Amino acid sequence: MGLFDKVLGPKDDKDKLSKEEAFAAVGFAAIAADGVITEEEARGFIIGLVRMKMFSNFNDHQMNALLNKLVNTIKKKGLEGLINMSNESLPADLKETAFAVATDLAFADGDVDETERNILTKVQQMMGIPEAQAMKIIEVMMIKNKG
Repeated sequence: MGLFDKVLGPKDDKDKLSKEEAFAAVGFAAIAADGVITEEEARGFIIGLVRMKMFSNFNDHQMNALLNKLVNTIKKKGLEGLINMSNESLPADLKETAFAVATDLAFADGDVDETERNILTKVQQMMGIPEAQAMKIIEVMMIKNKG
């Protein structure tokens, strides 16, 4: 351990995501895919997270810290880097759920543009979600967001 690691902590810990951060990162990547996060998208993202059991104990400070970490990771590593980090940290039993939430967020504005489609396809492939299952998720989210 180097001098700076002793004071600042190991760099690897800062480059890893917790289970909660990894889950949120997938949805965040979907809304950030086009390079613009609207207030409506951000609100929908946060509301969706706080409704989940995994985020029920998060206070405003923790949620802001999570969002800042995701934004900073995108700035440093790009969307694909964020998705890679998420894939490494997200438990297998949450990968399909994270994909479903991200797909729902992408459909929320009524249109899934090309950049969102590309990001969701990368998530599906990186996380090893079978194509048939991903298609079912997409179909359900289309139905859910039709109105």
